[in-house]
Amino acid sequence: QVQLQESGPGLVKASQTLSLTCTVSGGSIATTNFYWTWIRQPPGKGLEWIGMNSYRGSTYASPSLKSRTSIFIDTSKNQFTLQLSSVTPEDTAVYYCARMFPTWYYDSWGQGTQVTVSS
Repeated sequence: QVQLQESGPGLVKASQTLSLTCTVSGGSIATTNFYWTWIRQPPGKGLEWIGMNSYRGSTYASPSLKSRTSIFIDTSKNQFTLQLSSVTPEDTAVYYCARMFPTWYYDSWGQGTQVTVSS
């Protein structure tokens, strides 16, 4: 059974770049069968889809975040990384990584990691 685990700094200063890594175990990231996805939940709000990438594919990101979002896949480490640039306190959230079928069904999630952006 595949497992996902987020890692990265819990505190980031405004205007800096947030970088989070998701480590995948129990399965290979080098497959075109899935999309590797980042989702977040700001305090008191619902889930917000950030973006996704696939092996040998391209990054697709939410229109509201597209200009600041990059998602990279590292097959040698079986990891994928989110970079969100020019962060503000509004980017404070619990960030999740997830594996998604092309049908938009999510079958595996990380436990989530809290990121706070200080002004």
